[in-house]
Amino acid sequence: MCLGWLIFYLASVGSASAAGNCSYKALIEHLGLGNDDIQMTSLRPVSKWKTPTLVYMDLYVTSITEVNEKAQSLSTQVTILHGWLSEFTGWNPEDFCGITSCSVKKDMVWTPDITITESIKTEFATMENQYVQLQNQGVVVTSNTLAVTTACKMNLHQFPFDIQSCTFTLQSPIHSSKELVISPFSDASFLTLSSKKAFQTQGEWELLSINMSKANVTTMGGSQDQLIYKITIKRRPLLYFINFLMPVFYFLILDLASFFLDSSGGEKLGFKVTLLLSISVLLLLLKDMLPSTASDIPLIGVYCVVIFTLMGVSVLETILVNFLMSKGNQTVSERPMKSSSALSDAVKDTKSPPDSETEQMHALDVLKQILVEFQAAATHQNQQERKCLSWTRVATIVDVIFNFLYLTTVIVFLITLFKAWFL
Repeated sequence: MCLGWLIFYLASVGSASAAGNCSYKALIEHLGLGNDDIQMTSLRPVSKWKTPTLVYMDLYVTSITEVNEKAQSLSTQVTILHGWLSEFTGWNPEDFCGITSCSVKKDMVWTPDITITESIKTEFATMENQYVQLQNQGVVVTSNTLAVTTACKMNLHQFPFDIQSCTFTLQSPIHSSKELVISPFSDASFLTLSSKKAFQTQGEWELLSINMSKANVTTMGGSQDQLIYKITIKRRPLLYFINFLMPVFYFLILDLASFFLDSSGGEKLGFKVTLLLSISVLLLLLKDMLPSTASDIPLIGVYCVVIFTLMGVSVLETILVNFLMSKGNQTVSERPMKSSSALSDAVKDTKSPPDSETEQMHALDVLKQILVEFQAAATHQNQQERKCLSWTRVATIVDVIFNFLYLTTVIVFLITLFKAWFL
């Protein structure tokens, strides 16, 4: 009878002990995480200091909030997932009722100090994640969603049809490669596909790809591992094409159409000057878009400056043609007026009564003089008319040649610019 009670007592104690191991509290006490042990919270989780800690990381881009061309910076929202091996946080799930993972406070375990070296400003996009997840194999996993502003050297030569590539370098500022080994967990194609699925914004920029590479750099503290993520984004140019490129092209077409206007009046010159002022306003808008520190001149700047120059030359050509036209319209009137005065004097002389033969001879001389004056006036008039026609002919030839050269230059320039922009 006593033996039976003893067996029953031992079985009861055993079942109570097994039930106690089914709680997270028992697991944490078993791992020694609640004792503020410096080995667990502040030191690398290795038993031998020569053993490096393996850290696996992934970076996902969930949105692109701002691209500042003048400041050469990129503002994004990224999710960084990283896990590392700890020699002190492993357990056998069978000893704890099959528990394979457990979430604990981040300050209860050691965490790697990995930062983004290009970061200008970093803050948590949401509330900071206060927990890490422990796996029974000794793996510690955590993730953070950050709003990051990083420095990014941009090439705006093909703006607004440009593609930019910015890098995120993950590196420990303290631990060397002998202490901390950083490796990627997922490949580039998986990161790109996952980031596109999680992308939250459909703004000006489109995410093309995320490439990844590993490097090792030498610093004052020794060699350090780096994990470099290259983010490639493409600008959506529709807004710039409609609001900027098309109006400039329309002004160029109007300038070409102005050659059909009559050059004798001042309407053509006023129309061209108005177009030139309109291009000047668009150039002021372009100045606010592009940075002043660009190493290469953006093609959109070449596009606007060349069109502005062509229209300026067109205005000068119109002024020249108008000058030639006005030169041709001038006629010299002094000689005909002199002939008219001579004719009036001769008429007065002929109206006086002839007193003698001498007066008759004098009248004949006056008539001969009038005839000579008329012949000289007619000759001078013919010369003036030929001179007028020659000036007009020169103006017409200049206008036709300039129109042909202008149209040819515009076509060659647009074809060359199209090849440089898109090919």
